[in-house]
Order: sequence, then C-alpha cells, then structure tokens
Amino acid sequence: MSSGQVLIIFYSVFIILYFLAINLSYLLLVVISFFGIRRISLMEKIADRDLSFRSGFFKPLSIIVPAYNEESTIVETVRSTLALRYPDYEVIVVSDGSTDQTIKVLEEAFILKPGFFSYRAELTTKKINNIYRSIAHPNLIVIDKENGGKSDALNAGINVAQYPLFCNIDSDSLVDSDALLKVTDLFVKDWRVIAAGGTIRAANGALIENGKVKALRLSKKFWVRFQIVEYLRAFLFGRAGWSAIGGLLILSGAFSVFRRKAVIAAGGYRTNTIGEDMELVLRLQRTMKKIKRPYRVLFLADPVCWTQVPETYRGLKTQRRRWQRGLAESLFLNFDMFLNPRYGAVGMISFPFFLFFEFMGPLIETSGYLILIYALAQGLINWPFALLFFAAAIMLGVLLSTAALLVEEIFYRSYPKLRDVIILFAFAVLENCFYRQVHSWWRLLGIIDFVFKRGGWGTLSRQRFDSH
Repeated sequence: MSSGQVLIIFYSVFIILYFLAINLSYLLLVVISFFGIRRISLMEKIADRDLSFRSGFFKPLSIIVPAYNEESTIVETVRSTLALRYPDYEVIVVSDGSTDQTIKVLEEAFILKPGFFSYRAELTTKKINNIYRSIAHPNLIVIDKENGGKSDALNAGINVAQYPLFCNIDSDSLVDSDALLKVTDLFVKDWRVIAAGGTIRAANGALIENGKVKALRLSKKFWVRFQIVEYLRAFLFGRAGWSAIGGLLILSGAFSVFRRKAVIAAGGYRTNTIGEDMELVLRLQRTMKKIKRPYRVLFLADPVCWTQVPETYRGLKTQRRRWQRGLAESLFLNFDMFLNPRYGAVGMISFPFFLFFEFMGPLIETSGYLILIYALAQGLINWPFALLFFAAAIMLGVLLSTAALLVEEIFYRSYPKLRDVIILFAFAVLENCFYRQVHSWWRLLGIIDFVFKRGGWGTLSRQRFDSH
C-alpha cells in the first residue's frame, strides 16, 4: 500500500470521526435546548404581559430600521413596527442612500415633514441629508443619508436614538406584537444583559394584514420550505442551546435588542464587514471584559420576527455565500477569544465549535465526500461500511431536523394544518439528502470569497407582503 493510499485511509477515518463529533455536539445542543425552551415556555404561560405593559417596569426603546431600496416592503414593515405593543418607543427608519422610491412611499404613507433634531454623533457615519418626523405618528423618524452600507445606517440610527435600548429590525421583516415586551423583559430583570434576540421565521406565503401575520400558510416555493426547516433547527436548537450555556456568539441582524451605551462603548457596528451582527456581539463581549463589566447575551425562542427569505436558487446561493464570509470575518477579527478562558463558554466551547464546525465544516464535508468516493473506487474502503456511514450521517441529520419540528409542534404549533406539518417533515428528510450537500458547496464558495477578499452584499429581490 502506497503512502498516498495510507494518507487517504487516515483522512477517511478523520472524516468519519469529524461527522460523529459534529452530530453528537448537535444532539447535545438538542437536549440542552429542549429543556431550556420547556422551562421558558412554562414561565411564559404564567407571565402577565398586561401587567408588564401597565406597571412601568420597562425600558424605553428605539427601533432602528435600516433600508436600502425597500419601496416594496418598507411601508408594511413600518406599520407593523408602529403597531407593536410597547409602552414607550420610537421608530427610526434609515434610508441609506436609496435610489428608488423608499423616501417617497414613506412620505405618502406617514405624512413626513423635515424636523429639527439635536443629537450627538457619537459614532462616525456618512453624511445625513435630512431627518423627517411623521405628523400622523410623532414617534416615527426617518433619516435620509448618503449610502454607507447597513452598518453605517445602523450607526446613524444609534446616534439619533434617544432611548437606553435599541432594536434593529430589517426593512423586510415584521415583528409579533408582544415580541419586544418579551425580549426587553430580560433587560429589566437582569442589569447585566447587554444584548438579546428572538427567533427569525420565514414570512413567505403568510397572510399579512396591517403589518401583522394573520395566518401562517406554507409557501409553495421549493427553496423556502427547506429554509423553514433550517431556521427552526438553527434557532430552536442552535441559539437556544448556546444561550443556555452562556456561549452565544450571534444574534440575528433582523431582530436584536442592545444596550445603547454598551454598543457605543464598543465602537458601534463595524462598517468593513458583511457579518456585522455576529461581529458586534463578539466585540461587545471583548469590550465588556476589557472594562471589567459583568455581562450576559441571551436568546429567547418565543419572540418571533417574520422575514422574507430568498425564493430562488440564485438568491439563496448569494445569501449563504455572504453569510459564510461574514462568519469568517467575525471569527478572525476577534480571534483572540479562541480558547481564551477569560471568555468562559464563549472562548472555550462555542468559538472553537464555530471555527472547526461552522467555518471549516464546508471544506471538510465537501472534501470528505470526494475522498470517500475515491477511496471506494480504489477499493480502500468496503461498500457496506461506506453505505452504513452515509446512512448514519443522513439519519442523524434527519433526527436533528425532525426534532426541531417536533419542538415547534409541542410548544408553538405555528402551522395549524396537518398537511403543512407533514410536508415540512418530508422536507426535513429531503434536506439531508440534497439541500445539505448543495448548502455545503455554497458555504465553501463563501470561504473562497473570504480568502480572496471578494464578494459583497449582492441583491435580493423583494416581494410585497401578501395581503390576500
């Protein structure tokens, strides 16, 4: 046996051990998440949101909505935000140099007038051209600024924000009416909380009325159904599990709440990365350690933000390449956290996990498929063993996806129709036989983009929210 053949056998064994390690890690997160979600769900049943609303035990909130060429969805998003059930808040829409009719449709829908605003530019941003206030809704502010990217738009919104907490919501997203009360309650109960987030779900196909999800209908789009299963697994198990052990690295850029002073102390959103949400959460934790302030970063599975997800192969591919590049940038910009005990579970557990499994995973998984196929062709590995390995890998993936759907059915039952639930379970199986492999290829392209410093945000076609 040649040295090359020996190397291939050793690498094949490594691939097998790698697959076992990553799937066992996910299964452990499943167990941790399940009990955490059950505990929070039981507490939520006895929570009195009306009392929270009336008692004054809340913190005023600024909601920042960055928008670039979002004329098709921005009005519904703002209506949804203005309809949120929260005692004292302001909505700040930041048009980041939009070249379409974003400002115009906002003017027509909410009767905007230029206003005088005094604020401290604590974070450096591109030039602000004008600031408007709505006559119909005095708590609605619209900023028209030069294009600087999403991070720059968020920083501009933070500068204008007048309240101690701020929430960033994407302009193609809708938030459940009680979502903010649930998330900000964490800040009221624990002064150490500096950031918290909720669950993101696909709004594609849902019935939307007056900025609210009235009925959740399963989208007929092939790629959307895969993403529904994927989002449930990522949030109900991934982030819920990491939050339970104090190892949360990322909060969704579509729906997160932060302490304004903590974010300013950390320097705001970094404008030279496309993974601004994860990078900020990591840098916040580094900043808190540097100034020796106790902190917590938390996730709640119940507060839901509904967003439009890509419906086409091209759109989804572009998004996932961008996400993988953003993950890589965030990790390497904060690499001093890796295996650093001063950061606790983040440094010793979650950061290594994201580096070896989430960042390197696509490279190892794709090369593993190729090596195993070559080893089979050369007779270095017998067919029964290879088939058993592939079957085990697929079944473990199916177990994780179906477990996420079961948790959704047990605690939330968002999809009332049995037919929709059966279809999602079918896609949970198909996902591991097709989507997972394609997704790994897209993420591998994202790694290549990161290495060669290429690629940007790309474009995502927006559809008007369904109101029929």
